[in-house]
Amino acid sequence: MDQDQDQYDADGEIAYMHQEDDWDRDMLLDPAWEKQQRKTFTAWCNSHLRKAGTQIDNIEEDFRDGLKLMLLLEVISGERLAKPERGKMRVHKISNVNKALNFITGKGVKLVSIGAEEIVDGNAKMTLGMIWTIILRFAIQDISVEETSAKEGLLLWCQRKTAPYKNVNIQNFHISWKDGLGFCALIHRHRPELIDYAKLRKDDPMTNLNTAFDVAEKYLDIPKMLDAEGEQTVTH
Repeated sequence: MDQDQDQYDADGEIAYMHQEDDWDRDMLLDPAWEKQQRKTFTAWCNSHLRKAGTQIDNIEEDFRDGLKLMLLLEVISGERLAKPERGKMRVHKISNVNKALNFITGKGVKLVSIGAEEIVDGNAKMTLGMIWTIILRFAIQDISVEETSAKEGLLLWCQRKTAPYKNVNIQNFHISWKDGLGFCALIHRHRPELIDYAKLRKDDPMTNLNTAFDVAEKYLDIPKMLDAEGEQTVTH
């Protein structure tokens, strides 16, 4: 495992924010990937914000004043942040975003090249990078397998769970999932009554993807953050 992918850096801090290493560099420049990323991250944020009776529609616009960003962090962490500024001036917005970023860094997370001004100005790349950091810290940080990083641990877990399944070979978080069989295998491994895996065909990815996403939403209470068309676009 190379140094950039270690979970901790030399100072013992969580080194999540090598964003352009964690995100595939080529995909960062791919409009289709950015579009799907924005869609997926928006759905993830809303799955939490709805618990507080609100949501976002535009991920780089709706976090600019810092209010919903602070609320998101409170919902997912179960903690209270500093009292937000209610004024509408730029200085108030920067203050709120800084409170959110300070909360994140207070959890030992490095924020590389992400500042309050970029978020307030609606910088899409920085906003997506910030949300990815939050997802890594609060959604998958606790996934740890044999002292690997969270990302590697999650990949290893997926590989182990899907190993017995025909036509499933999980090697990454991109093209390994495009035919939908990996998603179906994970569901079948834990709830075999929900999917008849033997009837799925590798050459029918749209059916496989729709089956997995629909079953996950209906029976497992997992928000439908991806759709089959979007997954196919991203992984081609």
